[in-house]
Amino acid sequence: MYDQYDALIFDMDGTILDTEPTHRKAWHQVLARYGMTLDEARIIEFNGAPTWRLAQFIVEQNQSTHDPHLLAAEKTAAVKAMLLENVRALPLMEVVKAYHGRRPMAVGTGSEHSMAEALLNQLGVRDFFTAIVGADDVARHKPEPDTFLRCAQLMGVAPERCVVFEDADFGIRAAEAAGMDAVDVRLL
Repeated sequence: MYDQYDALIFDMDGTILDTEPTHRKAWHQVLARYGMTLDEARIIEFNGAPTWRLAQFIVEQNQSTHDPHLLAAEKTAAVKAMLLENVRALPLMEVVKAYHGRRPMAVGTGSEHSMAEALLNQLGVRDFFTAIVGADDVARHKPEPDTFLRCAQLMGVAPERCVVFEDADFGIRAAEAAGMDAVDVRLL
């Protein structure tokens, strides 16, 4: 189905792994400690963005003085413990399995690199991917193209020969900015 491409790149959260409900639960748990709330309707806008960006939005919305980077780190620690027990693959993982050994593949995620490594290891699929690029591996995050360009570079494949699988507008824009085709998994 994707044989015309030399490499496949996958977003992680909400694309190949069902992590979104756990991320929300971790946010609620951390924010409750500080009497802050999370606007569920607006959180979707930050899918694919690094955690600190959402933390910055939450801090602003709650008119708080918390450091967004520290708040993001606290949320990451909470979600890591929860996810390792609860992570499940989404149906798109079948594409990953179908192309394993046939094409180089990478994960380009707004999550931290160590989180991606831990989750993929937990599911026993880490070795399916040539490269992982997390939010802490690039200076400019989705919707900038850096995450996906770094994936292509690490796989040794020209960007225009890659296809990106994404579940967020930020990610679709990043793939297009990188000169890559994008599959919006929300439409599959």
